[in-house]
Amino acid sequence: MTSPESSRVRLPQLRLDELLDELRARVDAARHTRDRVHSLLEAVLAVGGELDLEHVLHTVVDAAAALVDAEYAALGVIGPDGRTLSAFHTAGLTETQIAAIGPYPQGHGILGELIRDPRPLRLTRLGDHPAAYGFPPHHPPMNSFLGVPIRVRDQVFGNLYLTEKRGGAGFGEEDEAIVSALAVAAGMAIDHARLYADSRLRERWLRANADITHSLMSGSPRAETLGLIAERAREITGSALAAVAVPMAETKALTVEIAVGLDAEDHRGLVLPLHESLMGLAYTAAAPVASDDVAHDPRISPEPPRFKGLGPAVAVPVGTPEGGTRGVVLLAREAGRAVFARKETELLQAFSAQAALALELAEHRQDAERVALLRDHERIARDLHDLAIQRLFATGMTLQSTGRLIAHPEATDRVQRAVDDLDETIKIIRSAIFGLRGHDGAAADGLRARVVDAVGEAAPRLGFTPVLRIEGLLDTQVPREVADDITAVLAECLAGIARHARASRAQVVLTTDGREAVLTVSDNGAGALDGAGAGGPRAMAERAERRGGHLSVSPRDDGGTELTWRVPLPAEQEPGG
Repeated sequence: MTSPESSRVRLPQLRLDELLDELRARVDAARHTRDRVHSLLEAVLAVGGELDLEHVLHTVVDAAAALVDAEYAALGVIGPDGRTLSAFHTAGLTETQIAAIGPYPQGHGILGELIRDPRPLRLTRLGDHPAAYGFPPHHPPMNSFLGVPIRVRDQVFGNLYLTEKRGGAGFGEEDEAIVSALAVAAGMAIDHARLYADSRLRERWLRANADITHSLMSGSPRAETLGLIAERAREITGSALAAVAVPMAETKALTVEIAVGLDAEDHRGLVLPLHESLMGLAYTAAAPVASDDVAHDPRISPEPPRFKGLGPAVAVPVGTPEGGTRGVVLLAREAGRAVFARKETELLQAFSAQAALALELAEHRQDAERVALLRDHERIARDLHDLAIQRLFATGMTLQSTGRLIAHPEATDRVQRAVDDLDETIKIIRSAIFGLRGHDGAAADGLRARVVDAVGEAAPRLGFTPVLRIEGLLDTQVPREVADDITAVLAECLAGIARHARASRAQVVLTTDGREAVLTVSDNGAGALDGAGAGGPRAMAERAERRGGHLSVSPRDDGGTELTWRVPLPAEQEPGG
């Protein structure tokens, strides 16, 4: 049995043990807090030390998960519309899990709650919240939840999402405070990274403008410079496709002169209407026109199919308000990629304006060279007329007078033949003078424009507008008489399709490589060309045979008919119509 005296000795000792245990617990808590603060400082330094935006975002996600001991973490970037997520960076999920879950979330349910109300949100059981949207198949279970917004210059950039705190406990106030502090540092780091990225981007655009100006001023061909514009724009914006279209003379249409990147051959040479194409809309409005999904945009004609696998796109006019629109640049990214941001479009617009100024300067230089050439031709023509012809004429007159003085018949004949040769030489020189004075000033009628007009005139009879593709220097390499045959054959083909084909789609392709001209007309109807025009294929074949070419008509694998009219071009020809 314990005596009262021993009890009085032990009671103060027990109280001291409790105080020591409490002190140890507080010291442990203080150490834990110290460690978390050190970890937070290290995370802030790691985040602030990055200049690449993608690296910053991944560093923030990993740091947030480590600071609050969360099994899963994500950072959702809010898109330009302010309602959905445009990017989603995760931590804790393997590539296999991500592939099994499917597409990243768009910002519904709890994720959308933070977009609508950007304040920290803590939940013990995620599924108990009224905005809970549920998980897709193969998604790992998640209960505890902590969400914190990230602000950049008073604008909500995105949200940090953390789930499944290890140990089964929920996220506490200290976790919320630590992640909120990290979000502040992340906002500053994101702002710095964006400013750095903007400066680098502007530098790349300036270098591209310098390259284009140098190319033009050094005398590079216009097509080569347009190709440089497309390639530089595609590289800088990370696009899969870039194309440049220019207005066609004497028509209300654009033609795609340059296309580089994914399926570029599907775009090159296309003739685009102003009201059913992204480029046409941008040209008409003289302002950028964007599409979130160019492959399924109702404003754009689906024929011909040319945007497979592509998504976000933007068309920007090449020109200035003072100088007018000289063309349009189209850029398209692969499906699923980010849409073109407003700042990207502004930089592209500035680049296009600078490119237009360079093109204008080059055109002025070419005009000056053309004027100088014309003046030189005029001088040569004048000298030929005033000096060569007059001397030849005088020599001919002298020979004729001399011939009357010669009694020998054979000598007289020789003198007369010399006079005739001089007359023929004078005629040749006069033809050359006419060519020098008239060739450069006479504009060709424009085979391109005639073909576009023929297709446009046939559209009301067909009930649809045929797809038109034109490639090559048609207006300079195709003689006028061949151009007349081409337009006649095209008109006959389109008339036959309208009368007999019962077609819903047709395509016209006209190309030349300088050696031959090839016209191909195809449709998806039922036997169109047997009754085409007056004479049908027989008349078309005769036109081709007269020029050493031939005609072929064959059924298409997918139904319909394909006609190919092919003729060689002479080695030297006058510009055609």
